[in-house]
Amino acid sequence: MLEGLRRSLRLALARGPRRWQPAPRSQCAGSWPRRLLSRPAARRVPPPLSAAPRSRSLPMASPTRAAAALARQDCNNGCSPECTGEAGSKEVVGTFKAKDLMITPATILKEKPDPSSLVFGTVFTDHMLTVEWSSEFGWEKPCIRPLQNLSLHPGSSAFHYAVELFEGLKAFRGVDNKIRLFRPNLNMDRMHRSAVRATLPVFDKEELLECIEQLVKLDQEWVPYSTSASLYIRPTFIGTEPSLGVKKPTKALLFVILSPVGPYFSSGTFKPVSLWANPKNYGSSLFAQCEAADHGCQQVLWLYGEDNQITEVGTMNLFLYWINEDGEEELATPPLDGIILPGVTRQSILDLAHKWGEFKVSERYLTMYDLTTALEGNRVREMFGSGTACVVCPVSDILYKGETIHIPTMENGPKLASRILDKLTDIQYGKEESDWTIIVS
Repeated sequence: MLEGLRRSLRLALARGPRRWQPAPRSQCAGSWPRRLLSRPAARRVPPPLSAAPRSRSLPMASPTRAAAALARQDCNNGCSPECTGEAGSKEVVGTFKAKDLMITPATILKEKPDPSSLVFGTVFTDHMLTVEWSSEFGWEKPCIRPLQNLSLHPGSSAFHYAVELFEGLKAFRGVDNKIRLFRPNLNMDRMHRSAVRATLPVFDKEELLECIEQLVKLDQEWVPYSTSASLYIRPTFIGTEPSLGVKKPTKALLFVILSPVGPYFSSGTFKPVSLWANPKNYGSSLFAQCEAADHGCQQVLWLYGEDNQITEVGTMNLFLYWINEDGEEELATPPLDGIILPGVTRQSILDLAHKWGEFKVSERYLTMYDLTTALEGNRVREMFGSGTACVVCPVSDILYKGETIHIPTMENGPKLASRILDKLTDIQYGKEESDWTIIVS
């Protein structure tokens, strides 16, 4: 099979790729044909992962492991020399600048929804940010235009090889009516790293952030007047080259859309969730999420390895507050070893806990055996998830190997999870001044 794939790739290389004529350079005020891009990006792929979007930023996924190996051997097929290692598409013809931002305001503005009735990610604001890139011309000028559908060639690399990534951050309307972003520099850092891994062109992180701030300012009335809702910001980056060759794209599109949101889980804010843990399902997230729902659970707890290491939840990083094997009070979370998403909220919780200095804080491996043994010894105090979407979410039960394991999070307070949530939301909504926020308006 491998030899057959190898011969097929060499034959394709010998023939050479067909050259598509570049499309005319677009003007910001122009109208795009209304065709919806509807592609849910996979939440989990086998390691190693890029530092990706809960914000889930995702690396390029090769069709098969054999094809990926052959593609690495024939890396000159449209790739730069760096693509054999951690580095991806580091070359870039200039970068877009926020000062060149062109704005085409929407002529018809939509009615703003009631913050108390928002369903996460289903309502979108009036405008979007777009920036196009090609290897021939480099970055185009950034544009803010009315929200509209995308028109993409059906051969675009985002469709066929998952050359795409996304981020997630939020804008909050504070008690002082000022609009704030929460640690957006960490999202820009992560998106930049993911672009390199996904062989997408790099960009100036500060310039992108400034463009996002301008987008939020324009749609600032969409930031809910509520301390239980916010404006979700979704930067997305996709390969758009119309080619079926497995290579880094010569065309790409970066765009940002906004969505006012309430609590991520339908159960509401700070309601405990149940997790479905199954070692066989370390793969495509949507299928496993459906299985979790079939088992009466809200989310998937991903396990890895023969010892069933606890990694993370489908939409959250995971924390365990317990008395460890050495009798120490400890807040533990799995380490960033290429499997775990480097969440912004995760990092913020670690930073807060280190600053408090009241208990041991560890990034360490945890297994299901560690958890069940600790539960038998009455050493587990709380388990909770963290993420931009949910902020902090208690865990009450885990369905594992056909048995429901109860986590006594709610019975034990949950003092720590509540304290962390209160601290983070106080900062996000301006009740407490912090250098973790940027005031937009």
